[in-house]
Amino acid sequence: MLNRRNLLKAAAAGGGAALLPWDRVLGPATAAAATAEAAPTVPFAHAMTVPRVLGPTGTTATSDLYEIRMKDAKAEIVKGLLSDVRTYGGTFPGPTIKASSGREVVVRQINQLSVNTAVHLHGGTVLSEHDGLPMDTIAPGGERTYRYPNKQQAASLWYHDHAHHLEDTNVFLGMQGLYLISDRNERGLGLPSGGYDVPLVIRDARVEEDGTLLYTRPSDCSNMLVNGKERPYFKVAARKYRLRVYNACVNRYIRLRFADGAEFTQIGTDGGLLEAPVQRTDLLMMGGERAEIVVDFARYGVGGSIVLENTGALTTERPEVLRFDVVREAADTSKVPARLSTQPPLPAPTVERDFELRTFPEMTINGRLYDPDRVDVTTRLGTTELWTVRNVEAPIAAGKPDFHLWHSFHTHLTHFRVVERNGGPVGVRDAGIKDTVALAPGESVKIAMTWGPYPGQYLFHCHQLGHSSGGQMGRIDVVSG
Repeated sequence: MLNRRNLLKAAAAGGGAALLPWDRVLGPATAAAATAEAAPTVPFAHAMTVPRVLGPTGTTATSDLYEIRMKDAKAEIVKGLLSDVRTYGGTFPGPTIKASSGREVVVRQINQLSVNTAVHLHGGTVLSEHDGLPMDTIAPGGERTYRYPNKQQAASLWYHDHAHHLEDTNVFLGMQGLYLISDRNERGLGLPSGGYDVPLVIRDARVEEDGTLLYTRPSDCSNMLVNGKERPYFKVAARKYRLRVYNACVNRYIRLRFADGAEFTQIGTDGGLLEAPVQRTDLLMMGGERAEIVVDFARYGVGGSIVLENTGALTTERPEVLRFDVVREAADTSKVPARLSTQPPLPAPTVERDFELRTFPEMTINGRLYDPDRVDVTTRLGTTELWTVRNVEAPIAAGKPDFHLWHSFHTHLTHFRVVERNGGPVGVRDAGIKDTVALAPGESVKIAMTWGPYPGQYLFHCHQLGHSSGGQMGRIDVVSG
């Protein structure tokens, strides 16, 4: 029987090149093969849009209430072509929810699609029944209400589909949106705000000549999108901007830099603000990772332009991601203070665990495929643990399309600190509070976390969503007492 798991096994038998079959047969809505050439594209034909901010349908003394209808829609991803997409609220990507630390958000999600869905707030500290577990699905025509307490610091989160065996396809076809938490500390720092605080949701895609958005292997996804548009331009003022950078790719890493090699200031990562800003010239990001940076476009002057590039692009792809055009002067009273946040000390770990991530012969963690009825890890509420996570695939030659040999390890419920990489100290790439960490073939990391604040069933998995959909996921039960 030619089902998903058998395709995975067949691919494994042939090595990396044989990943083609399962890349092209990942769900009933996915074409079995490319039906046309990729659509020709001209960089910077689109103006970049900013995802709309969703307004509440109501408020209470403690909560803001929202309603989102998941539905099919059409989007102009490549100039002049319309693509069928799956959406939250009819937009690609979905609308942004802005939350305040300590104030609950309640979202009624209504499924008007033809497929099951489950909504996960990535980076959110939530009760298990509101975490969007893979088997807690919303059937077509059904609905579910999710409650997010927001008892965490300011951070750039996102929500996306997590229905098992469907999450990769659903997210690729558009089921993702932003969720931004603010707090009193962040609002008092004087960082760029309002129209100068801009999200950049970066992802790859393949749009065919007929407009079809085809879920296929990442090495065939030569379209690079920002906020749903193919390699757009964005008009900016000659002043500082806060850019919230998301790698929303399903199966690809990206390496971002400005074409002139200019420095920028990183102020935050997955779990919120860094303790102090750091200067960077590039960002290596796996699917699910976020980075907040501040860029001063005054250095280019009115009339100047600068291109953001992906140096992780294949030699067959264009490196451009986004062009910033400086079109006007603007007053700028914003600043980046020397101290951004205070991160509490991490207690000494009392439990150590080891995890091995494999792509072949199956996509497993410690040799096991995901089974929602099997408990892989049990921990007690409040326990601090040290996990060693290894990508056991052998490093491969430079320049080869190796996206599927990378892994992106993600924990639900709790955030972690990366305390060691490849047996040595961590650098700025791993600084701050994280919920997702990248592992190239042959790499290992040690991460430390305290499990809580809620008991219940949660997940850890690879955030290459083709991997987690294929079974590279585990269940952790956090128990009290």
